Amino acid sequence: MAYDLIGPWAGYYIGWTYWLGWVLVGIADLSAVINYLSFWLPEGASFSPMQQAMISSSCVLFILGLNLLTVKLFGEVEFWFALIKILAIIGLIGVGGYMLLTHFQAPHGEVVSVSNVWSHGGIFPKGVSGFLAGFQIAVFAFIGVELIGTTAAETKDPEKNLPKAINAIPVRIILFYVLALFVVMSVTPWDHIRADKSPFVELFLNAGIPVSAIIMNLVVLSSVMSSMNSGVFSTSRMLFGLSKDGQAPGAFGRLSKRAVPSNGLIFSCTFIMGGAVLQYFVPNTMEAFTLASSLCVILFISVWL
Repeated sequence: MAYDLIGPWAGYYIGWTYWLGWVLVGIADLSAVINYLSFWLPEGASFSPMQQAMISSSCVLFILGLNLLTVKLFGEVEFWFALIKILAIIGLIGVGGYMLLTHFQAPHGEVVSVSNVWSHGGIFPKGVSGFLAGFQIAVFAFIGVELIGTTAAETKDPEKNLPKAINAIPVRIILFYVLALFVVMSVTPWDHIRADKSPFVELFLNAGIPVSAIIMNLVVLSSVMSSMNSGVFSTSRMLFGLSKDGQAPGAFGRLSKRAVPSNGLIFSCTFIMGGAVLQYFVPNTMEAFTLASSLCVILFISVWL
């Protein structure tokens, strides 16, 4: 669209920047996978750099294999990933809501209350600098809302289905982002939330339901894999479009016997595999995640603008 409405230079810049942004999302997702898998390690234990690199490589190869099959399989996998996330968030809101109604006392000593949202220094406890510091990860959470447009060419009856999906976005953001985070911060004040732990998992641990915490950790793992799966899909379709406009090698514009742009998939996953290298040389998963996510946010903001 940028190619047609603005010019070839805009199509080239936005296309390749968008592609690189999703590659960096995939690299950041690999760091998140390592972090969530650490949930099952003994207290104080961690994966070695080589183990982190091997786990990362396995994840990339798994996602590549899924996307090399059929578009229908991609859709089926994303459907189940999405269903799992929706049910988990509804469960989290339900458990958190019960804790609010019963004035549950969490292990950290705080009584669960909506006042926890603003009673620990206010809505902006760190001022403008704190807002700007958190802005990066907040933007990262919204990356992917534009994927609806990327799937248009392979959607059945797009004139009917795409408007429905787009109109549902605000409702989903309010329910699955705003309400879920409001419940989480009501249960666990923001200054008690650890950066290296999933607040969703911690909510169930605070509720004294360790089994649910294990299930939720599996859910956030599936969410990360879903993000990587969507990113790989998107990068290959972007390369396909760039190729058709003469702004990428012609090989990226060819489809396999299964009607998928396999060359683009392999090319993108080769670069995402750089995340395995990053995990080896930067074994601190939070540092690796912050580095990759910060870079990709800069790229996506430039594309959105």
